[in-house]
Amino acid sequence: MLTLPTSRRTRRFGQLLVGLVFYGAGIGVMVRSELGLNPWQVFHEGASIQTGLTMGTITIITGVCVLLLWIPLKERVGAGTVLNVATIGPVLDLTLWLVPDTGTLWLRIVYLVGGTVLVGIATGMYVGAGLGPGPRDGLMTGLARRGLSIRVARTFIEITVLALGWLLGGTVGLGTVFFAVAIGPLSQFFLARWTVTSP
Repeated sequence: MLTLPTSRRTRRFGQLLVGLVFYGAGIGVMVRSELGLNPWQVFHEGASIQTGLTMGTITIITGVCVLLLWIPLKERVGAGTVLNVATIGPVLDLTLWLVPDTGTLWLRIVYLVGGTVLVGIATGMYVGAGLGPGPRDGLMTGLARRGLSIRVARTFIEITVLALGWLLGGTVGLGTVFFAVAIGPLSQFFLARWTVTSP
């Protein structure tokens, strides 16, 4: 079994943590745009509206619930998985506290585009660290190993949570479409630059 040098392990954990912070911050900025969110965040926002809990708290609760679905799928939890659940929610709430609402359309567009790019960078960083998938990604790959293609598994999950989130009052809009179109190329671009390989 190959053991990474201490410097490489340190880089992985550092990159993972920075990526997760960027992810929570990016989502928070997108929320402030009020132009639409990605499917999971539509669900989190809708659940937040209905329960009165913060979006960050809902994000944590959802992450824990999704992890419970890993049990029958026999998915393996990594350090990145645990830190994903523990980090993104609090950073999201902190970002929503720090970043003001705006009624100015051009600034809302800046929020949307900037938040989406930040999530793309974050995805490349935390996935590239190779320390375990996030709960939602693990659910997708777990279903895929049970016979569904990645495309079908992801589409099924995201359409389901998007519909539930919309019914709960989450924000669906042009930003939702923009995120769906942009996040794949952005993630691929940044993943190629942030993947930590063995020496």
